[in-house]
Amino acid sequence: MTTTPLSDALAVRAMASAFDALCGKLPVPGDPHRLPGSVAVAQQISELGKLITELGDEALFRTVNGVHNSRTGRAVAGFSAAVRPAGEAASALGEVAEQLAFLEQTEHLHDLPDAQDAREAAGRVIDEALGTADTALRAAADSLHAASTAVSPPSPRLRAALGRTTTPVHKAAPAAPAAPTPATAAVPRTVRGR
Repeated sequence: MTTTPLSDALAVRAMASAFDALCGKLPVPGDPHRLPGSVAVAQQISELGKLITELGDEALFRTVNGVHNSRTGRAVAGFSAAVRPAGEAASALGEVAEQLAFLEQTEHLHDLPDAQDAREAAGRVIDEALGTADTALRAAADSLHAASTAVSPPSPRLRAALGRTTTPVHKAAPAAPAAPTPATAAVPRTVRGR
């Protein structure tokens, strides 16, 4: 099976969208009363593992097929470049899972001062790791979006459409009248009635 510029671009864009979606599922860091659930984090790690496997499969498929042209090379490079930030995100989510396990194991010790300090530190590590995962997932998605454009640049018509705004135009408040300039202030105006 051979690939086309369109199929390569669609595959890269689909992968970018998958990373965008996973990034949108991450818990928001900073809320000490709302830690992510262990099951949710494990599911995200599993999803991310599947995405990393898909990145490798897409690169392998294009490499094994032996179609060596610049377009296919850009697709392979795009898939391959996203592996590093995806791995960083997986590592960060692994840290979150580890800290959540620690919090669950020490729940019965929450009244002890040393345990309280350690549990608070775990919460800070979770926040930092979630921030790292978010940044890494966004980097992977952005890299893939850029690669999809390099594989199959949008047509001039599509570029023009993307340049137009899709947000509604709100009626602006009326502008304040301009202060008269000295030249217009000296000119008498004739007002005629009807």
